[in-house]
Amino acid sequence: MGSIKENLSIINDRIANAAVKAGKSPKDITLIAVTKTFSAAQVNAAVDAGVAHIGENRIQEARQKLPDVKEGVTRHLIGNLQRNKVKYAVKLFDMIQSVDNIALAEEIDARCAKMSLKMPVLIEVNTSGETSKIGCHPREALTLLKAIDRLPNLSARGFMTIAIYSAEDEQVRDCFKRLKEIYDEAQTLKLENANIGTLSMGMSSDFESAIEEGANMVRIGSAIFGSR
Repeated sequence: MGSIKENLSIINDRIANAAVKAGKSPKDITLIAVTKTFSAAQVNAAVDAGVAHIGENRIQEARQKLPDVKEGVTRHLIGNLQRNKVKYAVKLFDMIQSVDNIALAEEIDARCAKMSLKMPVLIEVNTSGETSKIGCHPREALTLLKAIDRLPNLSARGFMTIAIYSAEDEQVRDCFKRLKEIYDEAQTLKLENANIGTLSMGMSSDFESAIEEGANMVRIGSAIFGSR
């Protein structure tokens, strides 16, 4: 592995190539640098190298680290969020990507109401069917979207998934295709607060396949920062 700056340059080139292959502009793809377990100094090095979005998985780690991260970077919560940690999440993050049930959405809405805040959220969908992964069932995704749309302090922006970890590319792509179908159907619905435009899928091991299947946001950690 090279430096963070060198690794980021390589990743940006790979994203651009995948985007062109998919008939998109590289500018259409948002890169989130996944900063779980990496220090604030490493995160700041990535920001200095051009990273505009970072993703954290754990509230406790984020509470300790984010105060030392440079201003001007968009902060995403991409990990499992428990309802008793929502009060911290709404203060720490600019987007919550891991909303997978209405009770959690209602708690976020209530906390945001107290702060006069409207929180962008993504609905996390378990497209692999693995019990080890969080996320709503694909059949429940649009029902959850409609329920979230009735909450005035949330703005659903799209969907997120973590594909199955497999050496079989087709198995991985099936997860992405499933979410793209949900995303496309969501855009045909008449919604009040939602603005469906984000399809967050793909990580260090599979982001090129994700982009080819429709992702416009990818979450990459180890390929930028090195192994954890």
